Order: sequence, then structure tokens, then C-alpha cells
Amino acid sequence: MSERSAPTSATTEAWVGLMRAQQRALAAIEKDFKAAGLPPLGWYDVLWELVKAEAGRLRPFEIEARTLLAQYNLSRLIDRLEKEGLVRREAYDEDARGCWVVATEAGRGMRARMWETYSRSIEKHIGARLSEPEARELAALLSRLL
Repeated sequence: MSERSAPTSATTEAWVGLMRAQQRALAAIEKDFKAAGLPPLGWYDVLWELVKAEAGRLRPFEIEARTLLAQYNLSRLIDRLEKEGLVRREAYDEDARGCWVVATEAGRGMRARMWETYSRSIEKHIGARLSEPEARELAALLSRLL
């Protein structure tokens, strides 16, 4: 790790480029979801984490740790997903105050439908702009920041 007190111009340029690219890509993907009559990307993120979790369920704090959603926003989102029948809450045996969030069959179906649009959107807005070697190089560089 560097001991510099201020970022270099190259580091600052990388940061600005990363943030702008993220914002533009997310906005384009959200636009594609909206055009397809699908809910926002945050719904996909929660449903995906539930679908891939062991036993298909997670506690809310586990969802928060695996997504970029803040606790306050996540609570409201889980309420909306439950109202739409995409998730259900189940009592957490070890703590009467806690709960599991479980993806329903409808939630699994919604995640699959969303992936159809999401995968095309990723290819359109990212894959079509990078060669396969460039995509691998970018993924490797970004993994160093995680």
C-alpha cells in the first residue's frame, strides 16, 4: 500500500472514470428494466442473493451485507417484495425478534425474467464495448479494489 497523502492525477482520473461508468451503466440498465416493464435493479439484487443462498433464505442483515442497499432502504424494499408476493418472512427459531427472508416461487420466477433483460443489458452496455481480453483485464483490475 502506498503512503501518499493525496491521490495522483491518474488515481483521481481512474476514480472519476469508475464512478461515471458505474452511474451511466446503472442508469442504462434501469432504463432497460423500465422499458421491459420490470421492477428496479435493487429487486433483482435481493432476489438473486436469496436464490443463491443456502436453503434459499437469509436474514435481513445478511442481505444488507451482500448488497449495496442500506438497512433503511432494504427494510422498505423487503416490505414491497413481500407485498408483491415475491418473498415471505419466516420466524427465526433462535431469536423471536428476527426473521428469515425467503424467495417465493413467484420471486424466483421474477428473478429469472429480470435476468433475461439484465443479461442482454450487461452485454449491450458493457460487453459490446469491450473485447473479451479487455473485459478480463478490467475484471482483474477491479478485483484488486474489492
